[in-house]
Amino acid sequence: IACTRIKKGKGVCGTSWADQKTLIVPDVEQFPGHIACSSLSKSEIVIPIIRNNEVVGVLDVDSVAYDDFDETDRTYLQELVDSLVIPQTFAN
Repeated sequence: IACTRIKKGKGVCGTSWADQKTLIVPDVEQFPGHIACSSLSKSEIVIPIIRNNEVVGVLDVDSVAYDDFDETDRTYLQELVDSLVIPQTFAN
């Protein structure tokens, strides 16, 4: 649950939402418009949750260490997100 509502295109989460792509941010202070929920956060990965070509949410993981996420994290977190998305045919 987010610390605040984030608008589409704002901060790391909102940018991931708007662009419909995963973002790995090695240093959140270098990301233009970063929205800090915690002053301890140093790096971040955000994976959009997409259903029927529409973002229905994002998975946002922060770390207290700089440059703490890589392509391996992206791969496994994407698998987790994909397992959360229920196809439309089963959702009705």
